[in-house]
Amino acid sequence: MAIIKTESKQKTIEKEVSLEGVGLHTGHNVKLVFKPGVENSGFIFERVDLEGRPKIEADANYVTNTQRGTCLEKNGVTIQTCEHVLAALVGLDLDNVIIELDASEPPIMDGSSKFFVEALEKAVIVEQEAKREEYEVTQIISYSDDESGSEIILMPSTSYQVTTMVDFGTKVLGTQNATMNSISEFKTEIANARTFSFLHEIEMLLEHGLIKGGDLNNAIVYVDKELSPETMEKLREAFNKEHISVKPNGILDNLTLHHPNEAARHKLLDVIGDLALIGTRIRGKVIANKPGHYVNTQFAKKMSKIIKNERRNYVPEVNLHAVPVKDVNQIMDMLPHRPPFLLVDKIMELSENHVIGIKNVTMNEPFFVGHFPGAPVMPGVLQIEAMAQTGGILVLSTVPDPENYLTYLLKIDNVRYKHQVVPGDTLIFKLDLLSPIRRGICQMQGRAYANGKLVSEAEIMAQITKVK
Repeated sequence: MAIIKTESKQKTIEKEVSLEGVGLHTGHNVKLVFKPGVENSGFIFERVDLEGRPKIEADANYVTNTQRGTCLEKNGVTIQTCEHVLAALVGLDLDNVIIELDASEPPIMDGSSKFFVEALEKAVIVEQEAKREEYEVTQIISYSDDESGSEIILMPSTSYQVTTMVDFGTKVLGTQNATMNSISEFKTEIANARTFSFLHEIEMLLEHGLIKGGDLNNAIVYVDKELSPETMEKLREAFNKEHISVKPNGILDNLTLHHPNEAARHKLLDVIGDLALIGTRIRGKVIANKPGHYVNTQFAKKMSKIIKNERRNYVPEVNLHAVPVKDVNQIMDMLPHRPPFLLVDKIMELSENHVIGIKNVTMNEPFFVGHFPGAPVMPGVLQIEAMAQTGGILVLSTVPDPENYLTYLLKIDNVRYKHQVVPGDTLIFKLDLLSPIRRGICQMQGRAYANGKLVSEAEIMAQITKVK
């Protein structure tokens, strides 16, 4: 298994586009606005109805509830039923998009991803400069839930593929399968598959006031029990219909299926949306048996953890003999540091979102005189300082006159030391922006490698300040 850089470019939308509808669970009118996202930012929800317009990244680690859709929560702010929107974004091969909402949940529309797909296509899909990363699956990964009998298996494949197998054990809706062999099939084969429910579930939700935005146009209702006159009356009132009937195929009222296996296709749609929370593209085949939001998101959390560990231990491929992007003199033109406190020798890569620098650790380093002189080890705090100086090049490269600015550390979190750094080692520093630089505040994930291993890491927050 490995994280690989592909030749394909990341994608976003060219312009913002909006659509409005009703929230399934709240019954409130909701406005959703899709906006272009910057490179490497992923999918981000933004609650414009709350003070400070809090943001919630589409991250499996923020999943808190999966009873009636996938719910994200960060710092007390929630996003409900996010899976249909996320499925549309993945299904259209997008990477970076902001989803603005003026309520806690997107509009349910017709219970599928169709209207989100149509809106995003109007926004025009465009390529960005940054290359995509994919997680290439080389061995089987699985997750199972003994209580429900649900299981998800991920196996090697040349592309992202998904198969769902469902069995509801009822006469009206038994065993169904659905397969997506390529993400290019999503728009025509999966996007219009609507959510569904059984009559007994609808009755329970109505009694508890949990489905205020539902009507017969945004959910397929399978009738799995006898309809009593009392139930008929409740349904007529809830759905604001004069007449309620059951079609020969066991579906309530006048809704016509788009596909004979629409239920399995919608489950596939949910899998795509929930697995978007992994945050990294997958090159592999997903086989989901009896999938549901709980097992989907638990698997997404497992994959997120695996990929995070892979990323932490992934040593950047750097040609140490290549001409550097910046040599030591160019580094000193940007940074105020000077020997013996200049701890970066070369910058080998520099983009808007990341930087790679190197330092050759020699026995002549002044800190070895007093730091374990009998068994010289580079102090961990100086590794972090060297990491921060490398990050300073990334930050200062965003201003036209870096010589007139300084960067100051504000905070260092989640510092970990893995291996000793000794004379003769070549340190490779890689820093990635965790979020766009705003108001001069920069947050970076920094990692240092030596001898093919991760030796230290930290999350660094710094501020750009103009020299007075």
